[in-house]
Amino acid sequence: MAASDADAAEVERLYELGERLSSAKDKSQHAADYEAIISAVKGQSVKAKQLAAQLIPRFFRSFPALAPRAMEAMFDLVDMEELATRIQAIRGFPLLAKDAEFVSKIADILGQLLASEENVERDAVHKALMSLIRQDVKSSLQPLFKHVESGSEIREKVICFLKDKVFPVKAELLKPRAEMERYITDLIKKSVLDVTGLEFKLFMDFLRSLSIFGDSAPRESFQELIEIIQAQADLDAQFNIPEEKKLDLLKTVAASSPYATAQDARQLLPPVVQLLKKYMPGKKVEDINHNYVECLMYTFHHLAHKTPNTTNSLCGYKIVTGQPSDRLGEDFSEHYKDFTESTRVKESILSEYDPEKSDQQKSTMTMRAYNNILAMAQPLRAKSPLFIGDKKITLSWMEQPKKPAPTTTGGKRSQPATNGNTPASKKGRGEGAARNQLVNRAFEGLSRGGRGSGRGRGRGGRGRGWGYR
Repeated sequence: MAASDADAAEVERLYELGERLSSAKDKSQHAADYEAIISAVKGQSVKAKQLAAQLIPRFFRSFPALAPRAMEAMFDLVDMEELATRIQAIRGFPLLAKDAEFVSKIADILGQLLASEENVERDAVHKALMSLIRQDVKSSLQPLFKHVESGSEIREKVICFLKDKVFPVKAELLKPRAEMERYITDLIKKSVLDVTGLEFKLFMDFLRSLSIFGDSAPRESFQELIEIIQAQADLDAQFNIPEEKKLDLLKTVAASSPYATAQDARQLLPPVVQLLKKYMPGKKVEDINHNYVECLMYTFHHLAHKTPNTTNSLCGYKIVTGQPSDRLGEDFSEHYKDFTESTRVKESILSEYDPEKSDQQKSTMTMRAYNNILAMAQPLRAKSPLFIGDKKITLSWMEQPKKPAPTTTGGKRSQPATNGNTPASKKGRGEGAARNQLVNRAFEGLSRGGRGSGRGRGRGGRGRGWGYR
């Protein structure tokens, strides 16, 4: 009974302090009242702590000299066992966003609270963070991305928050647009140095949605995206990465290859050709890694289109540009025989593919990949081939272009258009496969394997050290 009376008395005292501060014209003359509210956080009354969590943010701006103590008290409140106390403190944090230094500290703490197992608490954190971000985008996002960059235990929670809450409202948050898009791009570039394939795709998709990387952006912008991708893996390292990550990397390189510069193409073509020679030969359909080959063929075509005479020494072609790099006086006939034999073997055995009836979706995508390989292999037989550099091939894992509705003329239904992703008859199979429609998005399907999943995640319990004491 005595404890209950003491609690009621403490709550009543805080109400009186709050009312006195509210009515005071010059609040700075009542610093002792605000100090008393801050001190209530150290008391025993749970209800008093909850009331203090409301009053501290309300009068925070009136007492700048007490700001450090008030901030520390709020940090104590979000670390307490009582859920209602924590939630009240979380809701008050945006009112403490007095300057950039405070914003960064609060955003860091709220970022750590994203690991909460309580739905109502996590929802409060989301709302508080978004309120904070709307007040100061730069100072709020920087500590959040720092968690991603440093690989902290809550990095995955932060990435989910960015994906679900921040990225969808980028038009509202990133103002002025050019300055803020550049700022968040720099944050992402630091963060993608160690990410999983899905995380890399998420960040690359977001970057491609920004106006500075849009269709009307200068070529240097696409070059920047390519450099981000190149930083993820070194093709010259003999493809020395875990098996399960190779396809993600190859898809990334293939999807970005249309935007490579001639200089990029000259650097990437030698390892791409070596990988083609490694993965193309096969005597049976089951020996073919069609996913690898499709990516490599697509990459080869687009890179070779940028610097065709580089293929003279690599593949034995006779492409004339009038430059010394044509190297027409040298004999590369063995390279030509080796390279074209690989593609010819591939084309002759792909017709053996028999789709599995049990997995229709997988079979359809596999057939698309085989048809793409056929369409891309056919031009490579010539001594001076024309490389496919106009994105007419739609990679099998990308969204397929819609077929035009059939029309009728004179009572007869016209024949549907044939493209490279539709199984063709044996007669003219290569020709039909070459008629792929334009790709909708050149960068669709970006992903990369990188980070292992062995890091431990989780909140880590109460009593954590916030690092701002």
